[in-house]
Amino acid sequence: MALSQSDLLRLSESLRTADGVELIRVLAQRILQELIEAEATARIGAEPGEHTDARTTWRNGHRERVLTTQAGDLDLAIPKVRTGSFFPVLLERRRRIDQALYAVIMEAYVLGVSTRSVDDLAKALGADSGISKSEVSRICAGLDEQLVAFRTRPLDHTRFPYVYLDATYCKARVNHQIVSRAVVVATGITEDGGREVLGVMIGDSETEAFWAEFLRSLRERGLAGVRLVLSDSHSGLVKAIRKVMLGAAWQRCRVHFLRNVFAVIPKEAAEMVAATIRTVFAQPNQDAVRAQLDTVADMLGKQFPKVRQMLIEAKDDLTAFAAFPERHWKKIQSTNPLERINREIKRRTDVVQVFPNDDALLRLVTAVLFEMHDEWIAFPRRYLPEGSMDKIYPDSHTPDELPPTA
Repeated sequence: MALSQSDLLRLSESLRTADGVELIRVLAQRILQELIEAEATARIGAEPGEHTDARTTWRNGHRERVLTTQAGDLDLAIPKVRTGSFFPVLLERRRRIDQALYAVIMEAYVLGVSTRSVDDLAKALGADSGISKSEVSRICAGLDEQLVAFRTRPLDHTRFPYVYLDATYCKARVNHQIVSRAVVVATGITEDGGREVLGVMIGDSETEAFWAEFLRSLRERGLAGVRLVLSDSHSGLVKAIRKVMLGAAWQRCRVHFLRNVFAVIPKEAAEMVAATIRTVFAQPNQDAVRAQLDTVADMLGKQFPKVRQMLIEAKDDLTAFAAFPERHWKKIQSTNPLERINREIKRRTDVVQVFPNDDALLRLVTAVLFEMHDEWIAFPRRYLPEGSMDKIYPDSHTPDELPPTA
């Protein structure tokens, strides 16, 4: 698209008064805008106001979009069209998360089950002029091939001494009703100290059967060498761990345990009780950890008998971490490593609010996990210190032959 005389004068004035970085920003913004307009002209088959037989649709204003670059934020205007949809290739969403979110929004919009916020997002993406079911199917098919491959990839390339399990809940439509769906996620620490996303599954609730199916699927994909599983104390999950993850100890998440304790004590006592219980996890060795738990139970039991009972009953599961290298303790006392993941999942799913079906929910959650996994692999940063993993596998047994943890 050629610049008019007035456009040239404005651009010239901007370039004359801009500093170095601003000059680059102004140039980049103008170039991108011109390329976007040229692509829109090719898509429409006509220049603005031009009458041609090749025209396929008409322009219908613009919508603003800010593109963040190293030169600064670029204020761009994306042409809207009356029929179909248009989004410039230059700004094509390349992150799987963005593609998955786009697919979910479009799918909800096409099926007519979207909320007002999804409607607004759909319009912002250009769907106010309509998007076909075939286009949604094409987007979803391209994504699903990658995401299914990620969810089902083999896990036998290394051993995973530590496995973290947790669940969050999202809304989806099932049998024409909006229901709560359990999204369960597993991550693991590899024997060289790195991190990987192991799996994800969606179901009705956190029943023993559901968790057992999920854990068996990880085993079938080659998960081995597990020495410690970390999770909260959901009864169905714990039973499934003990049944499927043979040879592995279970560490009850200390954070979740404290929340359970807070439920049986006055609010004003929470800080004191929490500080006292935390001393259990600050001891120098396994024997001291277990002895301190007994001490704390007796101290708190005078005022809070229920807390003493909870501590005694959970002793073995709360102190399982102490049987492993001390340098690992801070990372294997709770499921905190999964908290960031769950927050990111919720941040993305909250945009949609209600998913049109389980497939759409699984697609977006998998995309979030895939991106995190890729970051961990592409920019490796040891989650546990180098040289500290040797104590976990002191012999040369293969993963399936590892002796159970005491």
